[in-house]
Amino acid sequence: MGGLTVAATLRLAGFHVDVYEQAARLARVGAGIQMMPNSMKVLRRIGIEARVRDTSFEPYSHLNRTWDTGDVVRELPMPESLFGAPYLCMHRGDLHEALLSILPPEIVHLGKKLTGLDERAGQVTLSFEDGTTAQADAVVASDGVHSLAREIIVGPDTPIHKGRIAYRSVFSSALLGGLDIGPSRTKWWGIDRHIVIYYTRRDRSELYFVTSVPEPAEWVTKESWSATGDVRELREAYKGFHPHVTGVLNACPDCHKWAILEREPLPRWSDGRVVLLGDACHPMTPYMAQGAATAMEDAAVLARCLTEVEGEDIPGAFARYEAHRKPRTSRIQAISSANTWMKGGDEDTSWLYGYDAWNVPLS
Repeated sequence: MGGLTVAATLRLAGFHVDVYEQAARLARVGAGIQMMPNSMKVLRRIGIEARVRDTSFEPYSHLNRTWDTGDVVRELPMPESLFGAPYLCMHRGDLHEALLSILPPEIVHLGKKLTGLDERAGQVTLSFEDGTTAQADAVVASDGVHSLAREIIVGPDTPIHKGRIAYRSVFSSALLGGLDIGPSRTKWWGIDRHIVIYYTRRDRSELYFVTSVPEPAEWVTKESWSATGDVRELREAYKGFHPHVTGVLNACPDCHKWAILEREPLPRWSDGRVVLLGDACHPMTPYMAQGAATAMEDAAVLARCLTEVEGEDIPGAFARYEAHRKPRTSRIQAISSANTWMKGGDEDTSWLYGYDAWNVPLS
């Protein structure tokens, strides 16, 4: 998501861009995603807001409920007028296709797994596993939590695991047997676990859930989005939860599970003409739905910084981008890791959802 978004923001600013993707083909990965007003402002400027709105579910609110009684812990209605952009829930594949639709197909190169970066005389050479190379004036590495570019810039690091895993699934609402999960995105808060449930389609024909539950440390050493989960274990983990939750889990045909791993904020995000973006430099737990959103914010701010130097002082533009983005992303990382966002009280949410990466003053 971050890589395609930064390709779009840089092209909008007039830069020539090539995208190198390690996957041999692009598939519709089975997961939902929430696009908050702060990320929707980025999507609006690059021209895909209308496309995603056509198919996405627009929740009435962020609804937080107690795991068993269903009592409302906190509810934040999210009309578009509140933060100047809509709040949408969608399938990741639909968002991915929308981002691809605004890029020329010839600039997206598949099957290009990065193996090395070499900067010399104002040029960066990228080496790939298939034996090919490419040259660029600058490299924006949005290569995720397993970022090779991050290792090159700051050295290898070890992910932090706190003994938690997530189950997830997308499936047809027809399997619910008439159960309506409501007009909101709902987070059900348990004592030591939670589950988030929402529709991913405007017509409510598809829904998604993602959980966080304790898991023995030996399984947490795995870091994969594609490991198969056991729906019987999942249902047992949420035994006693509200009928809306158990109804969804009983209807779920299959699921995946992955370890929720964290990393400390990095000391720096760039080295010369190579810079990190998104999960490569500030990986998030999924508890605030800000992983992709902050990567999209990064993309807009980075394009602004490069535009202001007209592509000349690239290391300086990268340093300015980091100086502006790091305080915000570090704050979000910390709150998301603690999993306290909107758990209660009436804390201000405007600093998060009201942020506009295109217009906020830069450091």
